[in-house]
Amino acid sequence: MEPTKKVILVTGASAGMGKDFAQALKKDGHIVYGAARRVEKMKDLEQSGVKILAMDVTDDSSITTGIKTILEAEGRLDVLINNAGFGSYGAIEDVSMDDARYQLEVNVFGAARLMQLVIPSMRANHFGRIINISSIGGKLALPFGGWYHASKFALEALSDSLRNEVADFGIDVVVIEPGGVRSEWGSIAMDSLAERSGDTIYGDMAKALTKTMADIDTKVAEPVVITKLVQEAINAKKPTTRYSGGFMAKPALFMRWLLPDRTFDKMMLSRVKKLQHK
Repeated sequence: MEPTKKVILVTGASAGMGKDFAQALKKDGHIVYGAARRVEKMKDLEQSGVKILAMDVTDDSSITTGIKTILEAEGRLDVLINNAGFGSYGAIEDVSMDDARYQLEVNVFGAARLMQLVIPSMRANHFGRIINISSIGGKLALPFGGWYHASKFALEALSDSLRNEVADFGIDVVVIEPGGVRSEWGSIAMDSLAERSGDTIYGDMAKALTKTMADIDTKVAEPVVITKLVQEAINAKKPTTRYSGGFMAKPALFMRWLLPDRTFDKMMLSRVKKLQHK
């Protein structure tokens, strides 16, 4: 049976969209747990009534302890919002395998482990919502973002498989695909790009992409745009499988669906190459 007041876990709640999710869902009257490594950045959430958990999604003991804490305190977990993640950029030739593995550990394996741990409780209650925060970068790939995009493509695929596996148990699996949204993501991604490829054969193109991203950053949506999609996915009697929003999300996804690969590549790279030669 679907509870009106839901027990919700939001990972990556120390900043950006995750913090906004936690604040809004608490205001909606739910029991909200906010999890992140940077506990000190969640003091404001704690003051508003969000329950705080220290959690590193690359540490299995940290994840299992967090889920156990919630289940022991509340008796159930109704909604998991897999939001923890980051974007690591750099030419595929330049990114070390250790860095590539860490990108996947955070964005894919951490999310997957949390899904494994919450499903038994959701199945027992015959109700659950697993909301995976992907990206339009889970459907299209920019140059230098190979490992980030690989992680989001993987999260989309896991979500599709899991959705069909657990449908008979009253569990819905939803993917949210943000476009440009104000967060720490852009600065982290571009800093990693400069560090790895700024002084390599790819340097000129990398600098041009950084300029492009800086321009986009002036036009991005506020996190509340994605928060509203999360609220819709939680409140719907039967949520759709995917929601998208944020700067250029719907046009970019439509063009990726419509255009052949090379036509899409040419369109996407035209602006970057224009800046590359300035």
